[in-house]
Amino acid sequence: MNHALSLEALGPRICIIGPSNSGKSTLADAISRKTDLPAVHLDQLHHFPGSHWIPRAQADFFQLHAEAVRQEKWVMEGNYTKCIEARLARATGLILLEVKVPVALLRYIRRCYSSRPRIGGLGVSSEHVNLAMLKYIILTAPQNRKRHKTLYDQASLSKLLLHSPDDVKACSEYWGLKLTHH
Repeated sequence: MNHALSLEALGPRICIIGPSNSGKSTLADAISRKTDLPAVHLDQLHHFPGSHWIPRAQADFFQLHAEAVRQEKWVMEGNYTKCIEARLARATGLILLEVKVPVALLRYIRRCYSSRPRIGGLGVSSEHVNLAMLKYIILTAPQNRKRHKTLYDQASLSKLLLHSPDDVKACSEYWGLKLTHH
């Protein structure tokens, strides 16, 4: 991990990408609390609030995404690769989180049995283990990882690759962030 990169070096518009259950929302929330950058959780723009992952119409999501990206400051987490180019074109910094599939699965199951709503969630009291999400974590996310790494490698902005939860923790400590897990 490159500890030489300061949080300030990432600028006022930070994009965080990575697999589901890698800690994107938690990291965005911690950065937001430490700085004056508002946290934008793309899951909250893509899905109706208070729903169990019911998506908005694609045009509505793209409109909400475009409005969020136009803002002067943000730390935006989520992948949604259909609109990532516009996000990366406006971003001043990029963080890619990588976690192994078993870690993502464990985090997902733990999240489903937590009594607290998760950071970046839709405001529902609890989530339930979902076969579609398990398939996504096991089968789809590993394929997306290659795409995320290519985007990261091609990005010409300040960037940081965190390979594990230990890297995220070390980086957070270096930046003076307080991670809160919900």
